[in-house]
Amino acid sequence: MCHNHEVVKSDNKDLQQLEKQLSRRNFLTKTSMGLGAIALSSLMNTDRVYGAVKGKIDAANANNILAEYNKNISGLPHHLPKARRIVYLFQSGGPSQLDMFDYKPKLRQMFGKDLPDSVRQGQRLTGMSAGQTTFPIAPSIMDFKQYGASRAWVSELMPYTSEIVDDLCFVKSMQTDAINHDPAITFLQTGNQLPGRPSIGAWLSYGLGSDNENLPTFITLITKNMGGQPLYSRLWGNGFLPTEHQGVQFRSGKDPVLYLSDPQNYDGNDRRRMLDYLGKLNELQYSAYGDPEINARMAQYEMAFRMQTSVPEVTDMSDEPDYIFDMYGKDSRDPGTYAANCLMARKLLEKDVKFVQLYHQGWDQHIGCPGGVRSQCKLTDQANAALIKDLKQRGMLEDTLVIWGGEFGRTVYSQGQLTADNYGRDHHPKAFTMWMAGAGVKAGFCYGETDDFSYNVVRDPVHVHDFHATLLHLFGIDHERLVFKHQGRRYRLTDVHGHVVNDLLV
Repeated sequence: MCHNHEVVKSDNKDLQQLEKQLSRRNFLTKTSMGLGAIALSSLMNTDRVYGAVKGKIDAANANNILAEYNKNISGLPHHLPKARRIVYLFQSGGPSQLDMFDYKPKLRQMFGKDLPDSVRQGQRLTGMSAGQTTFPIAPSIMDFKQYGASRAWVSELMPYTSEIVDDLCFVKSMQTDAINHDPAITFLQTGNQLPGRPSIGAWLSYGLGSDNENLPTFITLITKNMGGQPLYSRLWGNGFLPTEHQGVQFRSGKDPVLYLSDPQNYDGNDRRRMLDYLGKLNELQYSAYGDPEINARMAQYEMAFRMQTSVPEVTDMSDEPDYIFDMYGKDSRDPGTYAANCLMARKLLEKDVKFVQLYHQGWDQHIGCPGGVRSQCKLTDQANAALIKDLKQRGMLEDTLVIWGGEFGRTVYSQGQLTADNYGRDHHPKAFTMWMAGAGVKAGFCYGETDDFSYNVVRDPVHVHDFHATLLHLFGIDHERLVFKHQGRRYRLTDVHGHVVNDLLV
């Protein structure tokens, strides 16, 4: 036993040396600004860092503040940001651009004709339509009209969206690499088709941190009771980034966040004492092993403790006036619906949650496309427009980025039987539509163009990596410089390519 004890003592000397190297005192000694940098980081709130006054960028003062911030704290943001927060309205399943935004009137004359080989160009097919011997053209049966000063084309399915087209920036030339749902959704959300990479929200949390100490930086909401392609928590996960950067899912019902409430007969004082003792144990564990995940886990425990007060407050809708519920639609009074989640997103953004992600399933119309798309638009159209109007009337749209879109588009040819009033559409990754609004993007603007079949991009293609690079740019981040070293390689959201689409920006 004495021999074993001596081995432990010898190991402890090594651990003590490691602890010394990792100590806060040693770190501050080697820090050029020392305690001054730490003090500055706590004194400079987000508004001052961004040079913001009441949510607006003060350009005269911002550059000086930004330079000082870059010099003294973390090097981020890399340039003056336009966006402070983001809400991403992800439409899972692949909305049909042909039936909503990408108006192709010439197709009416080609009903039922086979899609020319010169258009399809041998592009790959999914397993659902690979067995088809013909690919009959299925023009949209929806009526389209132009709206607003921008004269944007919008179908009859979206009367509310037609009212806000002059606030939107349509990107009709989106392209992705994946043709099936899970890799395509994973690609849009993480920059890679394979699971395991950090999500967009996790990257923003890692790069820019939080603006609210009492709520997570990244929150996810999913429309309840919707069938469709499955959604996995890795889509809002942290990947190989520290765990405190993962998204937190808010649910409808009594307990928005699982395991947050105290057990019966257990009060806040009990919880506080438990966390204090647990913190001491974890300090010992960290001093012995130096694993940063120990501190990350404690940070999550402390956040959960603060959320016991902040979450009930932010999820309480009783203070919303009737006209707000009327604007979002009757479903907004039913927690967990898409409309209610849009309203919840606005409340979270007001509390300076940096990234709010909404997922809405059910856009996968392989058969019965007209009826399926119509039903989906009824569930989402009014709430989408209401969110834009609500943010705008509160002066928040100018520094809030709003994104709408799915993982890919749909084919011009019919999957399965084609009739005069019915058709199905398969997955199509080479051309689809998304829209953005708010901070730093052009309003009332349409970018990119597809051919007469909405099958190939003929002008200004925007790849998923380009989309991610542009998103990060709006937050003041150079996508090539936001990196994380993992297993010997430096990773980034845009992987190894992608460029900022400056033509989309004001």
